[in-house]
Amino acid sequence: MKTKGHKISSITPGSIAEEMQVQAGDLLLKINGEDMEDIFDYQFLIQTDYLEILIQKMDGEEWILEIDKDEDEDLGIVFENGLMDDYKSCHNKCIFCFIDQMPEGMRETLYFKDDDSRLSFLQGNYVTLTNMSEADINRIIKYRLSPINISFQTTNPELRCKMLNNRFAGEALKKVDRFYDAGIYMNGQIVLCKGVNDGVELERSIRDLTKYLPYLESVSVVPVGITKFRDGLYPMEEFTKEDACSMLDLIQSWQEKVYEEYGLHFIHASDEWYILAGRELPGAEQYDGYLQLENGVGMLRLLLDEFEEAISDPDTLKSANSNQHLSIATGRLAYPTILQMSERIMEQFSSVKITVFPIKNNFFGEKITVSGLLTGQDLADQLKGKDLGERLLLPQNVLRSGEVVFLDDMTLQDLEKALQVKIDIVKSSGQDFVNMILNN
Repeated sequence: MKTKGHKISSITPGSIAEEMQVQAGDLLLKINGEDMEDIFDYQFLIQTDYLEILIQKMDGEEWILEIDKDEDEDLGIVFENGLMDDYKSCHNKCIFCFIDQMPEGMRETLYFKDDDSRLSFLQGNYVTLTNMSEADINRIIKYRLSPINISFQTTNPELRCKMLNNRFAGEALKKVDRFYDAGIYMNGQIVLCKGVNDGVELERSIRDLTKYLPYLESVSVVPVGITKFRDGLYPMEEFTKEDACSMLDLIQSWQEKVYEEYGLHFIHASDEWYILAGRELPGAEQYDGYLQLENGVGMLRLLLDEFEEAISDPDTLKSANSNQHLSIATGRLAYPTILQMSERIMEQFSSVKITVFPIKNNFFGEKITVSGLLTGQDLADQLKGKDLGERLLLPQNVLRSGEVVFLDDMTLQDLEKALQVKIDIVKSSGQDFVNMILNN
């Protein structure tokens, strides 16, 4: 049974809630006599200049508080559950699902498959539409929740049913029409699986999706991630250099068509494709403002451009500490780019020595090359005994968000102890990269 009300975890100092003596541990029950399902109901209901809120104190006493405020003024309430509701889980059995390819024994939260349209808006998660009810659609339209991020995979209804192992997956695509008609902005994703939804099927999908422009602002094409834990799962093949070249040619031809009419490139390949094909990354202008950075689309281009701007900034160079030896560890995908930037610094500062280590993902399997899926144990095993200099730099995405823990639950302190070196975490921008090396 769902708990009555929404538990408050903290109150912003100086806020209306603090003035009204609302406290952490209290429950918010109603606003203006209305129940709230989640954070969107809450945000919608407080957008007015007069409120009556019903609070249940920790001793069970109920208070009705009358509040006069500016229409857009926040109450200063922080909830224990940021969504104010349970996350909706995914009931599909997608042939490409990464969670199904994880080993046993990891922390429980890593096995949760979300398919919640609210997280799409709040956190940028992608949803399949198959778990979205009519009420969900109406709420998205009512509250103008956009952009909604949609995991398409294919626009072929029969093939989509097969890929998601859900007989309603093809029919679910009709929900996109509802969003389009309501003017809800969207982004899309296609996880490409060799011999399944590539080639002519990919071209069909791109052609079909262009009809949702301009509200469907972008669609990314990312290669399926293949771990070594695929026993009993749908057989997957790796893409070759020739596959990548062919796919990039197809995307470029569609970018040219779409740009001419809409001024958007619309369909984008993630960075892995360019590295696999051995091609230069596109210029920044082709990424339409980097709408899909979280999908690895343009991440390396943005990093390089930010780096070049930082390394050319006289103020950055003026305070540089140019006499040091350090090391950097990264995934094999980003290794060539990190090496290129490191060599550029060493050319400019001859007394700086940087060693870059590409870390092979033994935990998930060597086909996984992104740094965000590296584990503490792989870093420890492959860096132990190496000359790491005065400190080791690691990208921020190797750690659990907001914490100092790796995917395998090894802590940053554990790794420092194992390697006997100071570890610094580098944020994602090129400016942070330069600052961490030269001004630390």
